Amino acid sequence: MNPIQNLHTHTTFCDGVATVEQMIESAIAKNFKSIGFSGHSFTTYSPQYTMSIESTNEYKNEVKRLKEKYKGIIDVFLGLELDAYSDVDQSGYDYIIGTLHCLKIGNELVGFDRSAQVVANIINKYFNGNGLDFAKEYYRQLIKILDFKKVDVIGHFDIITKNIEKVKFFNTESEIYLKHAFEALDAMRNKIPFFELNTGAISRGYRTSPYPMKNIITKMKEWGFGAIITSDAHHSEDLDFWFNNARELLLECGFTQRYILTDSGFIDVKL
Repeated sequence: MNPIQNLHTHTTFCDGVATVEQMIESAIAKNFKSIGFSGHSFTTYSPQYTMSIESTNEYKNEVKRLKEKYKGIIDVFLGLELDAYSDVDQSGYDYIIGTLHCLKIGNELVGFDRSAQVVANIINKYFNGNGLDFAKEYYRQLIKILDFKKVDVIGHFDIITKNIEKVKFFNTESEIYLKHAFEALDAMRNKIPFFELNTGAISRGYRTSPYPMKNIITKMKEWGFGAIITSDAHHSEDLDFWFNNARELLLECGFTQRYILTDSGFIDVKL
């Protein structure tokens, strides 16, 4: 048995285009056994892409309502994609994905999960055109997710590589870049159990490979992180995007199992 599950799912409560129920219906049509929702936690620097404080409660209630409605048909889990610079209530969720979408520079929160041109502007304005300094600062601030009471999954660990196939802001194979990445990963070792192999940048046309890059996945295997395959779906048709390829990639990196969430917690299943 190889159960299909996606725990990184967005809906109209944040920046997704389908409702919670539409996503559930799509998951059923794709023979999913379970699905988890991960609305973007509210952030002051990017309110248009995140749930408001008020809509967060509506989101939680809607997922719980549909969990009961679809009981016996598909398991539904309530999660949160928690940004490092979010100050929100973290209670009541089945799981939390910890992420970083902005840098704190002085008193300013600068969102970098944007187009290549926006990233270039950020590097020029704040880092004197030095892409490696941008990467170093990202990984330095990424470990802020350790300040939260509980994070189950490291979300899109190297999201700063989103545009790297279009513009070579830095060399992802260089010793200095990997030093910064591995220092952040080492800080999370034995503190956050899982990372996601996230296929969202492929489905949205930014990259031809998932987050994280293969050299980092291999280090995650060496350091004992568990792997979860996610699609970071914003459209219902993308719920299982690139999942078969993702399994093959994990096998190439030495993994023999991945993890899924159940009512009893996370369990491993064979790849």
